[in-house]
Amino acid sequence: MFVHCVFFWLNDSTEARRRQLLDDAETLLRDIPGVRHLWVGRPAMTPREVVDNSYDVGICVVLDDRAGHDLYQDHPQHKEFGARHKASWKRVQIYDFQ
Repeated sequence: MFVHCVFFWLNDSTEARRRQLLDDAETLLRDIPGVRHLWVGRPAMTPREVVDNSYDVGICVVLDDRAGHDLYQDHPQHKEFGARHKASWKRVQIYDFQ
């Protein structure tokens, strides 16, 4: 199992911008071969000192292994997602684990 978690801080963190990012993640990323699970959402705003609630949108993708992750990164739909939204990102933070 390979888990790929991506957190986005947006230049324009309006509801419309967040919704577009969430919707495109669902439609473009979910059906990429090798994706076993995909969750997208906003911070849960859990009020704990160790929780970072400052991001706008989070995506968590579960793939079979590192090879599946590498195919996911090169897939045209993943590249399309990046092309559509990269200009709106102020910051992106990624955590991968297996």
